[in-house]
Amino acid sequence: MTYKTTHNEVKEGQQAERFLILMDWGVLTNDELRQAEQAAVARGIDIERVLIHEYGVPKGTLLAALSEYFKCPFVEYDERMPIPPGCLTGLDGERLSISLWFPIIHDGTTVIIAAHDPQDRRVQDEVRQSIKAEQYEFWVALEEDLQWFIQDFLHAKPGSLIGTERTGLAFWRNTMAHWRTRLACYRNDLAKGRTDLAILRWGLGLITLSDVLMQTHPAGAANPLTWLMMAAGVSLGVFGLSGYLTVRRTRMRTPGHQTLIEVTAATLQFLDAYHYLDQCAIASSTKGTMLARLGDCLGGHCTILFPSPASRERTHLARERNVLAAQRTVAACYRTIYARARTGLAFIRTGVSFTMVGFGLMHYFGFSFLTAFDALLIVAGVLMAMDGFLWYLPVRKEQAEIPRCMG
Repeated sequence: MTYKTTHNEVKEGQQAERFLILMDWGVLTNDELRQAEQAAVARGIDIERVLIHEYGVPKGTLLAALSEYFKCPFVEYDERMPIPPGCLTGLDGERLSISLWFPIIHDGTTVIIAAHDPQDRRVQDEVRQSIKAEQYEFWVALEEDLQWFIQDFLHAKPGSLIGTERTGLAFWRNTMAHWRTRLACYRNDLAKGRTDLAILRWGLGLITLSDVLMQTHPAGAANPLTWLMMAAGVSLGVFGLSGYLTVRRTRMRTPGHQTLIEVTAATLQFLDAYHYLDQCAIASSTKGTMLARLGDCLGGHCTILFPSPASRERTHLARERNVLAAQRTVAACYRTIYARARTGLAFIRTGVSFTMVGFGLMHYFGFSFLTAFDALLIVAGVLMAMDGFLWYLPVRKEQAEIPRCMG
């Protein structure tokens, strides 16, 4: 490697020696590399940090330089890596932080080790004493990445929650977000149904008004404006009724009331793995519905965490974000239930109103040719009221029980 012999000024520093090729690549000048090394020595940190954060050298470029220097592959930190739990048993995180190595792959009889200095004999001996394997392969890694490997994959017992905990938490946040999106779409359908119901009320109102004009004015039946009003009312009624029936059929294909709650509970299963429910259980003051119990359960996990051993703050915050997301998911389920209840009450209110109007018209004007329109109002009102009860009654109990964490 010619760059080891051509840059004598920088070669005096041990840290800078492995990055001399950066000058051949035109990434740094001789003075910049020497100044970076002096800054690293003065501050007691590795030169890699200085080059990355102060000189803007990409991590990939540093890893390529190290790979060229040590003549071995390089590895970059990724918390999604499937680190074999068997290689982590009995490892001391503090010792690894000093020696700067970490097992990353177990391929048959070969264990691949990420090391800051793959050619260090002391590191190789320590690896052989700590991990039993037929063959060892050493890859180079940055000090910062090795520290992340150690902190992430050794903060809990091997085989339990190691390394990928934040990735798992992110997966559950996505799962809950997908479900909340489905619930939002469901609420949109209910809102559309209420909008169609309002249009239907306008149509039935115009029909009622034209009916009254025909029966109160002798010439009303012959007035084209009255019949135009009747036709407009019928058109609006048909339009609103068709939209309502579309939503009604959609509701039959979407999850029912109990399914909404069961799926919401399934999206909160991460609590069993990431939060210790037995240690955090709190007394429930609700009447015992499934959704209310879920909401009360979350109240004890928003800030009460028992990581063992203690992990980094960002893992705490990831758990906190998931619990807050779980609360939003329960709240979204409640909003969906309330939307169903509002839709049912709107049907009941509209049905009762038009039933009363129909009976009133029949009682006031008696029986005539236009009594058919009065009967139409009564039948439509009764059907809407009955359907409204079918929407409202199943959610009445859940609606009455709001968990403390939602208040």
